[in-house]
Amino acid sequence: MSTRVRYAPSPTGLQHVGGVRTALFNYLFARSGGGAFILRLEDTDRARFDQIFVENLRDSLAWLGLRPDEGPDSGGPFAPYVQSERAGLYRERAAELLSKGLAYRCFCSAERIDEARRARELAKSSETGYDRLCRGIAAQESARRAAAGEAFTLRLKIPLGESTRFHDRLLGDIEWKNDDVNPDPVLLKSDGFPTYHLANVVDDHLMEITHVMRAQEWLSSTPLHVILYRAFGWEPPEFCHLPMVMGADGKKLSKRHGATSVDEFRLKGYLPEALLNYVALLGASYEEGREVYSLSELEGLFSIDKLNKAPATFDYKKLDWFNGQHIRLKSPAELAALCMPAAIGEGIFGSPGGGPTREQAALFEAAMPLARERLSFPGEAAQKLAYLFRDPGLAEIEEFVPKKGTREDAARLLRLCVEALGNIVNDDDERAEDAMKALAESSGEKLGDLMTPLRAAITGSRVSPPLFASMRLLGPAECEARAKRALNFLEGKQ
Repeated sequence: MSTRVRYAPSPTGLQHVGGVRTALFNYLFARSGGGAFILRLEDTDRARFDQIFVENLRDSLAWLGLRPDEGPDSGGPFAPYVQSERAGLYRERAAELLSKGLAYRCFCSAERIDEARRARELAKSSETGYDRLCRGIAAQESARRAAAGEAFTLRLKIPLGESTRFHDRLLGDIEWKNDDVNPDPVLLKSDGFPTYHLANVVDDHLMEITHVMRAQEWLSSTPLHVILYRAFGWEPPEFCHLPMVMGADGKKLSKRHGATSVDEFRLKGYLPEALLNYVALLGASYEEGREVYSLSELEGLFSIDKLNKAPATFDYKKLDWFNGQHIRLKSPAELAALCMPAAIGEGIFGSPGGGPTREQAALFEAAMPLARERLSFPGEAAQKLAYLFRDPGLAEIEEFVPKKGTREDAARLLRLCVEALGNIVNDDDERAEDAMKALAESSGEKLGDLMTPLRAAITGSRVSPPLFASMRLLGPAECEARAKRALNFLEGKQ
């Protein structure tokens, strides 16, 4: 049988980066072995279900480029892929366990269960969970009460005094005492709706899932699931419980650490390929000495053998670095398209919200190589390149003056540059730099000092994208006008 894995989120909240990591590892495992990646909605928690979260799931996976082979939208041989549409299947399977004597009806009310729990707490009992009161009801009596209309849930009979063993591809052989498993968990609720455990196991079997890859927080549920598989007489899939994603404080990643949902990362300006690249390294390693990968490269490199057992720490600064690296892989046209919305919003082309003219759009794209090496987020480009689209005005005196220099020094240096401007503006970077070096040498000045007031005059700041390329984009007339105005300012003529 070919590899079949699934991502089965519960649509009760926004897509979290931990869920993205689970989806990604399942996706990569399927792609690395020519298998199928299935999306299934586990919407049995109707109290917290919201269609908004379903749409968020769709949007998040589409934005990330993780397209399922089978699922609610793409269909497949095991449709439907939404658990609320499969309720009849779960009731049939639960009835099968009841007929075998492996499950029983529980007539306890929620109030009675709460009272039993409080009594245990007052007695400081070590026992937790359901007290199995209804487990001893005879089958005929149970059937009679159900036929009379008495409400009930259906519970699984956990085999007592035994242990459950299973193998985890990452953690190895695991043995769990059944006495430590959730005591006789509910399989069907009183409204006939399944619980997570029943629906999860039935669907994984019927959909022929070969490997279950999920976070280690689900490890404690696995003995229960294995017991269910055996009760049905089914072979369990292979399990692989992925390392947890933690915050810098060693606790499970949550909102207190910063952004955690895909929407938040998207709004902050992270690229989907950067987020996927970083998340793919949370608990895994690929090639020694290499960190930056495309999704297609990860598809060819992924292996369970490359996963780590230890928890992974989410480092926001490292994610910023990855974002910058993937920005640098963009062509000028691709990067311009990413940076344009923020540039329009900041009004660098005119009024806020106003789009660029054809000439401004061409200039913006041509300027991308100037800013690319200095960007961590697309939204930063507008501020860094604004001087190309509007006059930056005169900078503060401090911006013109080189270290340990004076205003008079800045004026003298800028005067030298103005006189040589015609030999610099239209040349390529190498020749322009050679001309400036020659000017610095002939005048006995340091190259850095010589360029400081010129940079401030042209860009409005002593720190800017590459100056010579900027001057070529602005053109000789604009550069000369800005330089002469700054020189008059430094010489006190205005």
